[in-house]
Amino acid sequence: MEVELLRMRKGPGAEWSKEEWERVETIQNGMTPLMHAAYKGKLDMCKLLLRHGADVNCHQHEHGYTALMFAALSGNKDITWAVLEAGAETDVVNSVGRTAAQMAAFVGQHDCVTIINNFFPRERLDYYTKPQGLDKDPKLPPKLAGPLHKIITTTNLHPVKIVMLVNENPLLAEEAALNKCYKVMDLICEKCMKQRDMNEVLAMKMHYISCVFQKCITFLKDGENKLDALIKSLLKGRVSDGFPVYQEKIIRESIRKFPYCEATLLQQLVRSIAPVEIGSDPTAFSVLTQAITGQVGFVDVEFCTTCGEKGASKRCSVCKMVIYCDQTCQKTHWFAHKKICKNLKDVYEKQQLEAGKGKSPEENDGKSDIDSNCPNEQPEAEMSISQEHSSPKDAVEGEKESPGSEAGLESGQDAPAGPQVSEE
Repeated sequence: MEVELLRMRKGPGAEWSKEEWERVETIQNGMTPLMHAAYKGKLDMCKLLLRHGADVNCHQHEHGYTALMFAALSGNKDITWAVLEAGAETDVVNSVGRTAAQMAAFVGQHDCVTIINNFFPRERLDYYTKPQGLDKDPKLPPKLAGPLHKIITTTNLHPVKIVMLVNENPLLAEEAALNKCYKVMDLICEKCMKQRDMNEVLAMKMHYISCVFQKCITFLKDGENKLDALIKSLLKGRVSDGFPVYQEKIIRESIRKFPYCEATLLQQLVRSIAPVEIGSDPTAFSVLTQAITGQVGFVDVEFCTTCGEKGASKRCSVCKMVIYCDQTCQKTHWFAHKKICKNLKDVYEKQQLEAGKGKSPEENDGKSDIDSNCPNEQPEAEMSISQEHSSPKDAVEGEKESPGSEAGLESGQDAPAGPQVSEE
């Protein structure tokens, strides 16, 4: 590569002239050094080129490829993110009409698809941290820009994960702060739909997160630490199979409230979700996630039952049917899972027998029965939610448990032993 030859000739740390950088910016077939470095997965070289002013949106390649397209094809997440932060445009198409995200999806680089589809420049959010027009105060306090940007750029849209991100940041976990945040997100949503190059995907994501924020506000009005109650209501499952009905209805409700009825994406979502009975596949969350992040259902990965985080690998040691990130997620979900753990264990054992892979008695030694370890627990009231409108108060009614309700978790020193998270 000519860039590397120049570095060797001039010596380490030498300054390059503008003419020297321009000379190596365009080479054979219109493929720039930045494109080469992105495709070869050379992160340090990409950063060097970008620092010295390489054109991240150069479109002179003979097939119309850009540096972002080569980064996406390489599957390197760090380079993809670096190119995006340098100002790479995500909606540019090559000679056959494919964007960088579409090219990445075609070759199976789904992580890069997710990064591209969820990228949101911090500068676009910073605009709202300054007074505009006749306004004396900004629409978004500068101290909220960082925490809000973290949520906007997350690739995990699970409502529990979003509430967790809000709950863990004291700046966000206040009614007044969330009011400002969701109003700014509504403005971004409107701008995405009314600009010349309409971005329905980003508009839907902003609207969805705004709806989750508004649900947080509803719970915060009842007093402090109420976001824990919201998380519990989102995870509470029905008695028959543990399916989180309240969570499903919240997601469906947020899609239904999208204010731009003519949007093609909205119509696709409605067609995919409306015929599906609540509790059946595909869930509203899976359909929405695929539409916004580009994650596809056939990718062989596991997701945390509690927060939806990708790559979860720890299973309940009793039923082997539910997966978690860690013991924190297991502990959060235990109040709901304990009701169906034994039933799931029976299902798992039946599946193993049918597959001819029944486990030996030695493998099951030490596996305790949930009920035998939690004799003092009180039965919980079942969730009651209307078909059309989900009520937060109904969702958490009867949720108060006895002090022993978190039993069975290894992290509790005073709690009796019970089902632990095991690697599988």
